[in-house]
Amino acid sequence: MSTMCRSTLIVYGRHAMREARLVAARSGQHGLQIMSFEQAAVRLAGGFARAIDEESLRAAIQTVLPETPMGELEDIKMLPGMIGAAADTLHKAWRAGIDLASRSADHPRLEAIARLEAAVLTELPGGMMRPVDIVAAAISRITHAPAIFGSMEIVGLTELSPCWRPLLKALAEHIPMQWTSGPRPVPAWLKESGVAVARGDAEEPAIRSVSAATAYHEAVETLRWVRSLLASGVSPADIAIATASPADYDDHFLALRADANIDLHFVHGVPAVTTRDGQAAAALADIVVRGLSQSRLRRLAALCRASAPLASLPDGWMRILPSDAPLSTQSAWNQLLARLAPDDWPDGMDHAPVLRAAVDLLAKGPDAVQEIGEAFLMGRALSIWRKALLAGPAGAIDSTLESLKQDDGLEASVSVAWMPASALAASPRRFARLIGLNSSRWPRGIAEDRLIPDHIIPTGELDPLPVNLADRRDFDTILATTGSDVVLSRARRDSDGRLLGRSPVFATYDEDAYLRRNAVPAHAFSETDRLMARPQEFAADPQALSARSCWRDWRMADVTAHDGLVRSDHPLVLAILERTQSASSLKTLLRSPLNFLWRYALGWKSPQGSVEPLVLDALQTGDLIHLVLDCALRNLEATGGLALADVAAIQAAVDEAAGAVAAEWETERPVPPAVIWGRTLGDARAVAGQALAYGNDHLPGSRSFGEVPFGGSEPKSEAALPWDASVPVIIPDTGFHIAGYIDRLDIADDGSRALVRDYKTGKPPKGDIRVNGGRELQRCLYAFAVKALLGDHIAISASLLYPREPLDLQLDEPDIVLAEIKAYLRAARTALASGAALPGPDTGGDYDDLAFALPANAGATYCKRKQAASTERLSEVAPIWEAE
Repeated sequence: MSTMCRSTLIVYGRHAMREARLVAARSGQHGLQIMSFEQAAVRLAGGFARAIDEESLRAAIQTVLPETPMGELEDIKMLPGMIGAAADTLHKAWRAGIDLASRSADHPRLEAIARLEAAVLTELPGGMMRPVDIVAAAISRITHAPAIFGSMEIVGLTELSPCWRPLLKALAEHIPMQWTSGPRPVPAWLKESGVAVARGDAEEPAIRSVSAATAYHEAVETLRWVRSLLASGVSPADIAIATASPADYDDHFLALRADANIDLHFVHGVPAVTTRDGQAAAALADIVVRGLSQSRLRRLAALCRASAPLASLPDGWMRILPSDAPLSTQSAWNQLLARLAPDDWPDGMDHAPVLRAAVDLLAKGPDAVQEIGEAFLMGRALSIWRKALLAGPAGAIDSTLESLKQDDGLEASVSVAWMPASALAASPRRFARLIGLNSSRWPRGIAEDRLIPDHIIPTGELDPLPVNLADRRDFDTILATTGSDVVLSRARRDSDGRLLGRSPVFATYDEDAYLRRNAVPAHAFSETDRLMARPQEFAADPQALSARSCWRDWRMADVTAHDGLVRSDHPLVLAILERTQSASSLKTLLRSPLNFLWRYALGWKSPQGSVEPLVLDALQTGDLIHLVLDCALRNLEATGGLALADVAAIQAAVDEAAGAVAAEWETERPVPPAVIWGRTLGDARAVAGQALAYGNDHLPGSRSFGEVPFGGSEPKSEAALPWDASVPVIIPDTGFHIAGYIDRLDIADDGSRALVRDYKTGKPPKGDIRVNGGRELQRCLYAFAVKALLGDHIAISASLLYPREPLDLQLDEPDIVLAEIKAYLRAARTALASGAALPGPDTGGDYDDLAFALPANAGATYCKRKQAASTERLSEVAPIWEAE
């Protein structure tokens, strides 16, 4: 049976340990222990000793900070970032070997930090010690070092924090020790430690320098370089990318990695919010910090479907939520849940109590942040949430989550590595590309500690291993330890276009090669990169051919397939012509056949935001006023009728209706701020009162109906109707069925006369109008519908009522106008069936909500270019565009 010789290898960093363990396993070194110097000190200290990890330290600071007097820091101790700043300061003091308690009399700030340190040490779990305490315990057990470590070799380190140096000297007196520096610089203090130093010759890699346009261009060129190495047979484990500040490039590499399909391992971790678990935590944090809303709850439910508060809800439960309602207050949620019946839920069961409990919990906000996280998150998402709570206050948990990192799940030993320069200096690879070699970025500048500035403790004492010297040392180390090839890269400009200087470490190297953004790469890193860099190849792609054809067609004066020409008698076109139409859809058919096709054949619609607006737009204002009018009219008809009501009764009914409509609106639609919303409701009450009071003497004794359905439209209320709403209404000689809602219908008590009114809440047109270029079809079509449903014996008067003026525009000779409209509708039907779904005068206009599907600035360029050809093709329809 073979015996194993115990020996210990000290390396720096988790990445270096993994690499060293892989090498040891492959070479059969079964007795080799691989650890960091801190881990070696803890092992020698024995018992239950352990180092203070970052998470435990932050947890302790978070616990003791509110109750610890902080002197001049008292006013800022609960601000976001204080926990991180305190943890950094304590780490620096401990690594530097500074005894804060003994120096507390030197300055009130040090007294406050020492008081915090004492409270933290009391709060930490038993056995968790500062570096100086670990060193003291280890030295007291130094006689056990031969049995624990055997011989010890330190590899890859260029420096060691002052707090560990006494232990290193003590170990050198008891066990064989070797500091294997290779070509790395050796710290001066090591000469007095008694540790043997093994030096090595520096590598002589091929070094070339390049400059890219921006940081993003640097990332693109880096992945092209990686692809070229992989294509030449280089193992991914031999390729490294490094910089002094990886955070500046992480987003670029995350995006490009997915496109390149290269296993690019982030040694320092990826942002937690880029993973599904991190996004679940971020969705919950968004609600905690910014409040509950429908969009935020939908996002949370999609990511946390199995969480306890939502698990019992049936599939498809979000269909109960009104599509346009922001639901941004707890009262809005309560109103919605109170209206729900069991039949509203997908499974026919009442789940309102479950959803109400979840909403009530989320509405607690930052005061119950821990309770909320434990309820809604699980697994890794919950771990991320807890870690974020340790890093900052509950009210800033969304910002804290953005700074958290986690492992990306890739194995460094078989992947291309993207890492900080310090990690590459400790664990070199054969091929390295150093990016971000710009002034002030490599090396980075020295900054004072956030809590202990230089005038209290000199920065050189508090941080004896400053970052700028470490960056220079890492740069030199990487060049001396890379075996084959090193590429030095910098950006010429930042994202705002400002010129960037070269790093001082670049000074001894030749002028860098100028990489152009539009240069054809020798090795594209992805299919997208390959096609974009080779126009001839991309031009043969079917998508490119289609795009070029569309681009050319848009710039021709003739109408083409890309302008709405489709084949004659297309089944989908015939189907939408056979659907029941409304006055709005027929207006769209006449004034923009292309939009008619998009809206009804393809189902396109403009995106609707659920964020509370500053003010309601014209369409929303009109909807609000119409709702108030309908509700008020129903109230009046239920209490004697509008014809007998005086101004006071009308205003009372309007006020009551406005309150009811406002309550329903607030649960189903976006609402402006409270002050503006109050003024909007006041305006709606005024306009509704004027509309109902206008012209009541025209038909004395009449019955009034609001939002009257016809042609198959569903009634909006249980109010009595003047006819059977399910009876179809067909416009003769056109083939069109029409349906809709008449804003107001007054019928004389003897049934001989009827007044059809369509409310308009905007500005009236200049002069008298009939069809107004095809925009106003309601009066005529509604008058026809009333006559078709009530009989030819009734006299119809149709008008557009503008209550703000007030102005009532009567339609003269509705039968003649209807005959004209029928002729235009027949022509429009024939043109669309023949394939002419072309732009019209409303296409690309200010109120075209489908303009996003048109070329940019379509109203000023594209539509004008196609106008003549469209007018010629729609010659039998076009005259209505100019009709009065």
